[in-house]
Amino acid sequence: MSDLPTVVVAGAAGFVGRALLDALAGDAHRVGLSRSRRPGVAEDGVEWRACDLFSLLDAERGLAGADLAVYLVHSMLPSAHLTQGRFQDFDLVLADNFARAAAHAGVRRIVYLGGLVPEDGALSAHLQSRLEVERALGAHGVPVTTLRAGLVVGPHGSSSTILTKLVGRLPVMLTPRWTATPTQPIALRDVVELIGYCLRTPETAGGTYDVGAPEVLTYREMMAETARVMGVSRRFVPVPLLTPRLSTLWVSLVTGASRALVGPLVESLRHPMVCGDRRLQTQAGQTPTPFAEAMRAALQAEQAPAKPRRRRRARSPQRDVRSVQRLPLPPGRDAMWVARAYTRWLPDAFRPMLAVEHEGPRVVFRLRPGGRHLLELTLSEDRSTPDRALLYVTGGALAEVDPTDARRGRLEFRAVLDDRAVVAAVHDFVPRLPWPIYAATQAWAHLAVMHAFGLYLGRQPAA
Repeated sequence: MSDLPTVVVAGAAGFVGRALLDALAGDAHRVGLSRSRRPGVAEDGVEWRACDLFSLLDAERGLAGADLAVYLVHSMLPSAHLTQGRFQDFDLVLADNFARAAAHAGVRRIVYLGGLVPEDGALSAHLQSRLEVERALGAHGVPVTTLRAGLVVGPHGSSSTILTKLVGRLPVMLTPRWTATPTQPIALRDVVELIGYCLRTPETAGGTYDVGAPEVLTYREMMAETARVMGVSRRFVPVPLLTPRLSTLWVSLVTGASRALVGPLVESLRHPMVCGDRRLQTQAGQTPTPFAEAMRAALQAEQAPAKPRRRRRARSPQRDVRSVQRLPLPPGRDAMWVARAYTRWLPDAFRPMLAVEHEGPRVVFRLRPGGRHLLELTLSEDRSTPDRALLYVTGGALAEVDPTDARRGRLEFRAVLDDRAVVAAVHDFVPRLPWPIYAATQAWAHLAVMHAFGLYLGRQPAA
Protein backbone atom coordinates (compact mmCIF):
# COMPACT_ATOMS: atom_id res chain seq x y z
CA MET A 1 0.00 0.00 0.00
CA SER A 2 1.26 3.47 -0.83
CA ASP A 3 2.38 5.73 2.02
CA LEU A 4 1.26 8.79 0.07
CA PRO A 5 -1.57 10.77 1.70
CA THR A 6 -4.93 10.94 -0.02
CA VAL A 7 -5.76 14.56 -0.87
CA VAL A 8 -9.33 15.35 -1.97
CA VAL A 9 -9.80 18.59 -3.89
CA ALA A 10 -13.25 20.17 -4.06
CA GLY A 11 -13.50 22.56 -6.98
CA ALA A 12 -10.95 20.44 -8.82
CA ALA A 13 -12.33 21.31 -12.26
CA GLY A 14 -11.54 25.02 -11.79
CA PHE A 15 -8.31 26.62 -12.92
CA VAL A 16 -6.75 26.56 -9.42
CA GLY A 17 -7.90 22.99 -8.83
CA ARG A 18 -6.48 21.69 -12.11
CA ALA A 19 -3.13 23.37 -11.47
CA LEU A 20 -3.04 22.01 -7.91
CA LEU A 21 -3.75 18.44 -9.01
CA ASP A 22 -0.90 18.68 -11.52
CA ALA A 23 1.45 20.06 -8.85
CA LEU A 24 0.63 17.27 -6.38
CA ALA A 25 1.55 14.50 -8.82
CA GLY A 26 3.95 12.12 -7.12
CA ASP A 27 3.33 13.58 -3.65
CA ALA A 28 -0.21 12.38 -2.97
CA HIS A 29 -2.99 10.11 -4.10
CA ARG A 30 -5.07 12.80 -5.82
CA VAL A 31 -8.87 12.78 -5.80
CA GLY A 32 -10.86 15.41 -7.68
CA LEU A 33 -14.52 16.07 -6.94
CA SER A 34 -16.75 17.08 -9.84
CA ARG A 35 -20.50 17.37 -10.36
CA SER A 36 -20.03 15.71 -13.76
CA ARG A 37 -20.21 11.96 -14.02
CA ARG A 38 -16.69 10.56 -14.43
CA PRO A 39 -15.06 7.13 -14.24
CA GLY A 40 -13.31 6.15 -11.04
CA VAL A 41 -9.68 6.49 -12.12
CA ALA A 42 -8.30 8.28 -15.17
CA GLU A 43 -6.70 11.49 -16.39
CA ASP A 44 -3.03 11.59 -15.41
CA GLY A 45 -3.48 9.41 -12.35
CA VAL A 46 -6.19 11.58 -10.78
CA GLU A 47 -9.17 9.72 -9.34
CA TRP A 48 -12.35 11.61 -10.19
CA ARG A 49 -15.43 11.18 -8.05
CA ALA A 50 -18.88 12.40 -9.06
CA CYS A 51 -19.97 14.64 -6.22
CA ASP A 52 -22.75 17.17 -5.83
CA LEU A 53 -21.73 19.05 -2.68
CA PHE A 54 -25.32 20.17 -2.16
CA SER A 55 -25.86 16.55 -1.09
CA LEU A 56 -24.31 15.59 2.24
CA LEU A 57 -24.42 11.94 1.20
CA ASP A 58 -22.46 12.76 -1.97
CA ALA A 59 -19.97 14.78 0.07
CA GLU A 60 -19.42 11.85 2.44
CA ARG A 61 -18.79 9.52 -0.49
CA GLY A 62 -16.48 12.06 -2.11
CA LEU A 63 -14.34 12.47 1.00
CA ALA A 64 -14.23 8.78 1.95
CA GLY A 65 -10.64 7.77 2.72
CA ALA A 66 -9.30 11.32 2.63
CA ASP A 67 -6.35 12.32 4.80
CA LEU A 68 -6.30 15.97 3.71
CA ALA A 69 -8.79 18.12 1.83
CA VAL A 70 -8.68 21.33 -0.19
CA TYR A 71 -11.74 23.54 -0.60
CA LEU A 72 -11.82 25.74 -3.72
CA VAL A 73 -15.57 26.01 -4.25
CA HIS A 74 -17.63 29.09 -5.13
CA SER A 75 -21.32 29.01 -6.01
CA MET A 76 -22.00 32.25 -7.87
CA LEU A 77 -23.37 30.44 -10.94
CA PRO A 78 -26.73 28.57 -11.11
CA SER A 79 -26.68 24.93 -10.01
CA ALA A 80 -30.18 23.92 -11.16
CA HIS A 81 -32.70 24.80 -13.84
CA LEU A 82 -34.20 27.25 -11.35
CA THR A 83 -32.25 28.58 -8.38
CA GLN A 84 -33.86 30.76 -5.72
CA GLY A 85 -31.77 32.43 -3.06
CA ARG A 86 -28.55 34.35 -2.50
CA PHE A 87 -25.20 32.94 -3.51
CA GLN A 88 -24.01 33.50 0.09
CA ASP A 89 -26.56 30.98 1.33
CA PHE A 90 -25.67 28.46 -1.38
CA ASP A 91 -22.01 28.85 -0.34
CA LEU A 92 -22.95 28.24 3.28
CA VAL A 93 -24.75 24.97 2.49
CA LEU A 94 -21.85 23.70 0.39
CA ALA A 95 -19.25 24.51 3.03
CA ASP A 96 -21.34 23.03 5.83
CA ASN A 97 -21.77 19.78 3.90
CA PHE A 98 -18.05 19.63 3.20
CA ALA A 99 -17.16 20.22 6.85
CA ARG A 100 -19.62 17.59 8.08
CA ALA A 101 -18.34 15.06 5.53
CA ALA A 102 -14.71 15.82 6.40
CA ALA A 103 -15.39 15.19 10.07
CA HIS A 104 -17.23 11.96 9.17
CA ALA A 105 -14.24 10.79 7.09
CA GLY A 106 -11.65 11.65 9.74
CA VAL A 107 -9.88 14.25 7.57
CA ARG A 108 -6.87 15.69 9.39
CA ARG A 109 -6.93 19.18 7.87
CA ILE A 110 -8.79 21.34 5.39
CA VAL A 111 -6.97 23.99 3.33
CA TYR A 112 -9.28 26.74 2.11
CA LEU A 113 -8.60 29.47 -0.46
CA GLY A 114 -10.64 32.51 0.59
CA GLY A 115 -10.53 36.25 -0.05
CA LEU A 116 -8.56 39.15 1.40
CA VAL A 117 -10.40 41.15 4.06
CA PRO A 118 -10.30 44.97 3.75
CA GLU A 119 -8.49 46.77 6.56
CA ASP A 120 -11.42 49.17 6.99
CA GLY A 121 -13.70 46.24 7.79
CA ALA A 122 -16.09 47.07 4.94
CA LEU A 123 -17.25 43.82 3.40
CA SER A 124 -19.09 43.23 0.15
CA ALA A 125 -21.55 40.34 0.01
CA HIS A 126 -18.87 38.29 -1.75
CA LEU A 127 -16.22 38.90 0.93
CA GLN A 128 -18.72 38.37 3.75
CA SER A 129 -19.54 35.02 2.18
CA ARG A 130 -15.86 34.08 2.09
CA LEU A 131 -15.62 34.71 5.85
CA GLU A 132 -18.77 32.71 6.53
CA VAL A 133 -17.32 29.81 4.55
CA GLU A 134 -14.20 29.96 6.76
CA ARG A 135 -16.35 29.63 9.86
CA ALA A 136 -18.56 26.93 8.36
CA LEU A 137 -15.59 24.79 7.32
CA GLY A 138 -14.26 24.82 10.87
CA ALA A 139 -17.60 24.31 12.61
CA HIS A 140 -17.44 20.51 12.83
CA GLY A 141 -14.04 19.93 14.40
CA VAL A 142 -11.64 19.62 11.47
CA PRO A 143 -8.75 22.17 11.65
CA VAL A 144 -8.85 24.65 8.76
CA THR A 145 -5.91 26.49 7.19
CA THR A 146 -7.12 29.59 5.35
CA LEU A 147 -5.22 31.37 2.60
CA ARG A 148 -6.75 34.77 1.90
CA ALA A 149 -5.99 36.01 -1.61
CA GLY A 150 -7.10 38.72 -3.98
CA LEU A 151 -7.34 38.28 -7.74
CA VAL A 152 -5.56 35.05 -8.76
CA VAL A 153 -3.74 35.56 -12.06
CA GLY A 154 -3.61 32.38 -14.09
CA PRO A 155 -4.72 30.85 -17.38
CA HIS A 156 -8.52 30.57 -17.72
CA GLY A 157 -9.13 32.13 -14.31
CA SER A 158 -12.44 34.02 -14.29
CA SER A 159 -11.08 37.29 -12.87
CA SER A 160 -7.91 37.45 -14.96
CA THR A 161 -9.85 36.43 -18.09
CA ILE A 162 -12.30 39.30 -17.52
CA LEU A 163 -9.30 41.62 -17.18
CA THR A 164 -7.62 40.48 -20.41
CA LYS A 165 -10.90 40.63 -22.35
CA LEU A 166 -11.53 44.18 -21.22
CA VAL A 167 -8.04 45.23 -22.27
CA GLY A 168 -8.11 43.27 -25.49
CA ARG A 169 -11.49 44.50 -26.73
CA LEU A 170 -11.59 48.16 -25.69
CA PRO A 171 -9.12 50.67 -27.20
CA VAL A 172 -10.68 53.32 -24.95
CA MET A 173 -11.55 52.10 -21.47
CA LEU A 174 -13.97 53.69 -19.04
CA THR A 175 -12.51 53.62 -15.53
CA PRO A 176 -15.12 53.98 -12.76
CA ARG A 177 -14.13 55.06 -9.28
CA TRP A 178 -13.66 51.48 -8.10
CA THR A 179 -10.78 50.98 -10.57
CA ALA A 180 -8.69 53.29 -8.34
CA THR A 181 -9.06 50.96 -5.34
CA PRO A 182 -5.77 49.34 -4.25
CA THR A 183 -5.59 45.56 -4.44
CA GLN A 184 -2.91 42.89 -4.25
CA PRO A 185 -3.25 40.08 -6.81
CA ILE A 186 -1.29 36.83 -6.72
CA ALA A 187 0.08 34.45 -9.33
CA LEU A 188 -1.59 31.06 -9.75
CA ARG A 189 1.72 29.24 -9.34
CA ASP A 190 2.31 31.01 -6.01
CA VAL A 191 -1.14 30.00 -4.73
CA VAL A 192 -0.62 26.39 -5.76
CA GLU A 193 2.82 26.29 -4.16
CA LEU A 194 1.45 27.66 -0.89
CA ILE A 195 -1.47 25.22 -0.77
CA GLY A 196 1.01 22.38 -1.28
CA TYR A 197 3.19 23.79 1.51
CA CYS A 198 0.22 23.89 3.90
CA LEU A 199 -0.72 20.32 3.04
CA ARG A 200 2.83 19.22 3.91
CA THR A 201 3.13 21.37 7.05
CA PRO A 202 0.85 20.37 9.97
CA GLU A 203 1.96 23.47 11.90
CA THR A 204 -0.16 25.63 9.60
CA ALA A 205 -3.37 23.97 10.85
CA GLY A 206 -5.80 26.54 12.21
CA GLY A 207 -3.83 29.46 10.72
CA THR A 208 -5.16 32.31 8.59
CA TYR A 209 -2.70 33.85 6.15
CA ASP A 210 -2.82 36.73 3.68
CA VAL A 211 -1.00 35.95 0.43
CA GLY A 212 -0.22 38.21 -2.50
CA ALA A 213 2.17 39.58 -5.10
CA PRO A 214 5.10 41.83 -4.10
CA GLU A 215 3.34 44.98 -5.33
CA VAL A 216 0.05 46.74 -4.55
CA LEU A 217 -1.81 47.93 -7.66
CA THR A 218 -5.10 49.59 -8.47
CA TYR A 219 -7.36 47.83 -10.93
CA ARG A 220 -6.59 50.56 -13.47
CA GLU A 221 -2.85 49.96 -13.00
CA MET A 222 -3.43 46.24 -13.54
CA MET A 223 -5.26 47.00 -16.79
CA ALA A 224 -2.43 49.29 -17.93
CA GLU A 225 0.16 46.65 -17.06
CA THR A 226 -1.89 44.01 -18.86
CA ALA A 227 -1.99 46.22 -21.96
CA ARG A 228 1.82 46.51 -21.87
CA VAL A 229 2.17 42.73 -21.55
CA MET A 230 -0.24 42.25 -24.49
CA GLY A 231 1.62 44.86 -26.55
CA VAL A 232 -1.39 47.10 -27.10
CA SER A 233 -2.00 50.79 -26.47
CA ARG A 234 -5.03 51.71 -24.39
CA ARG A 235 -6.53 55.02 -23.25
CA PHE A 236 -8.23 55.27 -19.88
CA VAL A 237 -11.10 57.71 -19.31
CA PRO A 238 -12.22 58.30 -15.70
CA VAL A 239 -16.01 58.06 -15.21
CA PRO A 240 -16.68 58.77 -11.51
CA LEU A 241 -20.47 58.39 -11.79
CA LEU A 242 -20.50 54.83 -13.14
CA THR A 243 -22.15 52.79 -10.36
CA PRO A 244 -21.25 49.17 -9.52
CA ARG A 245 -24.56 48.03 -11.05
CA LEU A 246 -23.86 49.82 -14.33
CA SER A 247 -20.25 48.64 -14.19
CA THR A 248 -21.47 45.06 -13.86
CA LEU A 249 -23.65 45.43 -16.94
CA TRP A 250 -20.82 47.09 -18.88
CA VAL A 251 -18.20 44.46 -17.93
CA SER A 252 -20.64 41.62 -18.66
CA LEU A 253 -21.51 42.98 -22.11
CA VAL A 254 -17.87 43.52 -23.08
CA THR A 255 -16.45 40.24 -21.76
CA GLY A 256 -19.43 37.92 -22.18
CA ALA A 257 -19.12 36.83 -18.54
CA SER A 258 -22.29 36.15 -16.57
CA ARG A 259 -23.65 39.04 -14.51
CA ALA A 260 -24.08 36.55 -11.66
CA LEU A 261 -20.29 36.15 -11.72
CA VAL A 262 -19.28 39.75 -12.50
CA GLY A 263 -21.59 41.47 -10.00
CA PRO A 264 -20.08 40.15 -6.74
CA LEU A 265 -16.54 40.65 -8.11
CA VAL A 266 -17.18 44.30 -9.02
CA GLU A 267 -18.85 44.88 -5.65
CA SER A 268 -15.73 43.50 -3.90
CA LEU A 269 -13.42 45.82 -5.85
CA ARG A 270 -14.94 48.86 -4.15
CA HIS A 271 -12.96 47.99 -1.00
CA PRO A 272 -9.14 47.99 -0.62
CA MET A 273 -7.89 44.41 -0.58
CA VAL A 274 -4.27 44.44 0.52
CA CYS A 275 -2.30 41.86 2.50
CA GLY A 276 -1.86 42.59 6.19
CA ASP A 277 1.25 40.46 6.23
CA ARG A 278 2.71 37.71 4.09
CA ARG A 279 4.37 35.65 6.80
CA LEU A 280 3.34 32.35 5.22
CA GLN A 281 5.18 33.21 2.01
CA THR A 282 8.25 34.08 4.07
CA GLN A 283 7.90 30.89 6.11
CA ALA A 284 7.61 28.84 2.92
CA GLY A 285 10.66 30.55 1.41
CA GLN A 286 8.61 31.82 -1.51
CA THR A 287 9.65 34.77 -3.65
CA PRO A 288 6.31 36.25 -4.78
CA THR A 289 5.80 36.57 -8.54
CA PRO A 290 5.34 40.15 -9.86
CA PHE A 291 1.98 40.87 -11.50
CA ALA A 292 3.40 41.46 -15.01
CA GLU A 293 5.28 38.16 -14.93
CA ALA A 294 2.17 36.31 -13.71
CA MET A 295 0.02 37.87 -16.45
CA ARG A 296 2.60 37.07 -19.13
CA ALA A 297 2.72 33.43 -18.00
CA ALA A 298 -1.09 33.23 -17.99
CA LEU A 299 -1.40 34.60 -21.52
CA GLN A 300 1.30 32.26 -22.82
CA ALA A 301 -0.38 29.25 -21.21
CA GLU A 302 -3.73 30.17 -22.76
CA GLN A 303 -2.14 30.33 -26.22
CA ALA A 304 -0.42 26.94 -25.85
CA PRO A 305 -2.20 23.82 -27.19
CA ALA A 306 -4.56 22.55 -24.51
CA LYS A 307 -3.81 19.20 -22.90
CA PRO A 308 -6.59 16.81 -23.95
CA ARG A 309 -9.01 16.09 -21.15
CA ARG A 310 -11.78 13.57 -21.01
CA ARG A 311 -15.09 15.04 -22.09
CA ARG A 312 -17.52 15.56 -19.25
CA ARG A 313 -20.90 13.96 -19.46
CA ALA A 314 -23.63 16.56 -19.35
CA ARG A 315 -26.15 16.62 -16.55
CA SER A 316 -29.69 15.58 -17.20
CA PRO A 317 -31.80 18.33 -18.82
CA GLN A 318 -34.42 17.69 -16.13
CA ARG A 319 -36.09 20.87 -14.94
CA ASP A 320 -35.13 20.80 -11.30
CA VAL A 321 -35.33 23.43 -8.59
CA ARG A 322 -32.97 24.53 -5.83
CA SER A 323 -34.19 27.10 -3.33
CA VAL A 324 -32.20 28.19 -0.27
CA GLN A 325 -33.26 30.76 2.33
CA ARG A 326 -31.55 31.85 5.54
CA LEU A 327 -33.95 32.26 8.48
CA PRO A 328 -33.50 33.37 12.10
CA LEU A 329 -33.03 30.59 14.64
CA PRO A 330 -34.55 31.32 18.06
CA PRO A 331 -31.90 31.00 20.80
CA GLY A 332 -31.73 27.53 22.28
CA ARG A 333 -33.62 25.91 19.40
CA ASP A 334 -32.27 23.45 16.86
CA ALA A 335 -33.01 22.46 13.27
CA MET A 336 -35.28 19.58 14.24
CA TRP A 337 -37.40 21.97 16.30
CA VAL A 338 -37.64 24.27 13.26
CA ALA A 339 -38.80 21.38 11.04
CA ARG A 340 -41.56 20.48 13.51
CA ALA A 341 -42.49 24.15 13.88
CA TYR A 342 -42.81 24.46 10.09
CA THR A 343 -45.31 21.61 9.81
CA ARG A 344 -47.35 23.09 12.69
CA TRP A 345 -47.19 26.69 11.49
CA LEU A 346 -48.09 26.05 7.84
CA PRO A 347 -51.70 24.84 8.31
CA ASP A 348 -52.32 27.56 10.92
CA ALA A 349 -50.98 30.26 8.57
CA PHE A 350 -53.09 29.08 5.63
CA ARG A 351 -56.24 27.94 7.39
CA PRO A 352 -58.79 26.99 6.12
CA MET A 353 -57.04 26.22 2.79
CA LEU A 354 -54.51 23.67 4.08
CA ALA A 355 -54.56 20.64 6.34
CA VAL A 356 -51.57 18.66 7.62
CA GLU A 357 -51.59 15.04 8.70
CA HIS A 358 -48.73 13.42 10.65
CA GLU A 359 -48.31 9.68 10.11
CA GLY A 360 -45.13 8.62 11.87
CA PRO A 361 -42.23 10.13 9.91
CA ARG A 362 -44.60 11.14 7.06
CA VAL A 363 -46.16 14.59 6.79
CA VAL A 364 -49.02 14.93 4.30
CA PHE A 365 -50.28 18.33 3.13
CA ARG A 366 -53.88 18.34 1.85
CA LEU A 367 -55.97 21.01 0.18
CA ARG A 368 -59.26 21.99 1.78
CA PRO A 369 -62.00 21.36 0.87
CA GLY A 370 -61.83 17.96 -0.80
CA GLY A 371 -58.63 16.73 0.82
CA ARG A 372 -56.56 16.65 -2.37
CA HIS A 373 -53.10 15.26 -1.63
CA LEU A 374 -50.75 18.17 -2.46
CA LEU A 375 -47.39 17.12 -1.04
CA GLU A 376 -45.92 14.38 1.09
CA LEU A 377 -42.66 14.73 3.01
CA THR A 378 -40.99 11.88 4.87
CA LEU A 379 -38.41 12.51 7.60
CA SER A 380 -35.20 10.57 7.03
CA GLU A 381 -34.69 9.38 10.59
CA ASP A 382 -31.29 7.79 9.94
CA ARG A 383 -29.89 10.88 8.13
CA SER A 384 -31.33 13.55 10.43
CA THR A 385 -29.66 15.01 13.51
CA PRO A 386 -30.73 17.74 15.93
CA ASP A 387 -28.83 20.32 13.87
CA ARG A 388 -30.04 19.01 10.50
CA ALA A 389 -33.54 17.77 9.70
CA LEU A 390 -33.85 16.04 6.31
CA LEU A 391 -37.24 15.37 4.72
CA TYR A 392 -37.56 13.66 1.34
CA VAL A 393 -40.34 14.52 -1.12
CA THR A 394 -42.19 11.22 -1.40
CA GLY A 395 -45.48 12.08 -3.10
CA GLY A 396 -48.24 14.55 -3.83
CA ALA A 397 -49.84 16.29 -6.81
CA LEU A 398 -47.27 19.10 -6.83
CA ALA A 399 -44.14 16.93 -7.16
CA GLU A 400 -42.77 14.57 -9.75
CA VAL A 401 -41.40 11.63 -7.77
CA ASP A 402 -39.31 8.90 -9.35
CA PRO A 403 -38.32 6.29 -6.73
CA THR A 404 -35.64 4.92 -9.08
CA ASP A 405 -33.85 8.29 -9.34
CA ALA A 406 -30.86 8.58 -7.00
CA ARG A 407 -31.31 12.36 -6.84
CA ARG A 408 -34.46 12.61 -4.78
CA GLY A 409 -36.21 15.89 -4.07
CA ARG A 410 -35.75 16.96 -0.46
CA LEU A 411 -36.33 19.72 2.05
CA GLU A 412 -33.84 20.29 4.82
CA PHE A 413 -33.43 22.61 7.77
CA ARG A 414 -29.92 23.01 9.14
CA ALA A 415 -28.47 25.15 11.90
CA VAL A 416 -25.45 27.19 10.76
CA LEU A 417 -23.03 29.87 11.97
CA ASP A 418 -22.86 28.67 15.57
CA ASP A 419 -26.64 28.26 15.72
CA ARG A 420 -27.28 31.91 14.92
CA ALA A 421 -29.31 31.03 11.81
CA VAL A 422 -31.09 28.16 10.14
CA VAL A 423 -31.02 27.43 6.42
CA ALA A 424 -34.17 26.11 4.76
CA ALA A 425 -33.18 24.41 1.50
CA VAL A 426 -35.05 22.60 -1.26
CA HIS A 427 -32.83 20.44 -3.49
CA ASP A 428 -33.50 18.45 -6.67
CA PHE A 429 -37.22 19.20 -6.56
CA VAL A 430 -39.01 18.42 -9.84
CA PRO A 431 -42.45 20.04 -10.13
CA ARG A 432 -45.34 18.20 -11.71
CA LEU A 433 -46.97 21.38 -12.96
CA PRO A 434 -46.04 22.52 -16.50
CA TRP A 435 -42.92 24.62 -16.14
CA PRO A 436 -44.39 28.04 -17.11
CA ILE A 437 -47.25 27.54 -14.65
CA TYR A 438 -44.89 26.37 -11.91
CA ALA A 439 -42.52 29.31 -12.42
CA ALA A 440 -45.39 31.80 -12.26
CA THR A 441 -47.20 30.26 -9.27
CA GLN A 442 -45.70 27.57 -7.06
CA ALA A 443 -42.14 28.92 -7.25
CA TRP A 444 -43.22 32.37 -6.06
CA ALA A 445 -45.55 30.86 -3.46
CA HIS A 446 -42.62 28.95 -1.92
CA LEU A 447 -40.60 32.16 -1.52
CA ALA A 448 -43.59 33.91 0.08
CA VAL A 449 -44.14 31.00 2.48
CA MET A 450 -40.49 30.93 3.55
CA HIS A 451 -40.47 34.70 4.05
CA ALA A 452 -43.55 34.47 6.25
CA PHE A 453 -42.08 31.53 8.17
CA GLY A 454 -38.90 33.53 8.78
CA LEU A 455 -40.98 36.33 10.28
CA TYR A 456 -42.72 33.76 12.49
CA LEU A 457 -39.37 32.35 13.71
CA GLY A 458 -38.13 35.84 14.45
CA ARG A 459 -41.03 36.33 16.89
CA GLN A 460 -40.42 33.11 18.83
CA PRO A 461 -38.92 33.30 22.32
CA ALA A 462 -35.72 31.57 23.33
CA ALA A 463 -36.00 28.00 24.51
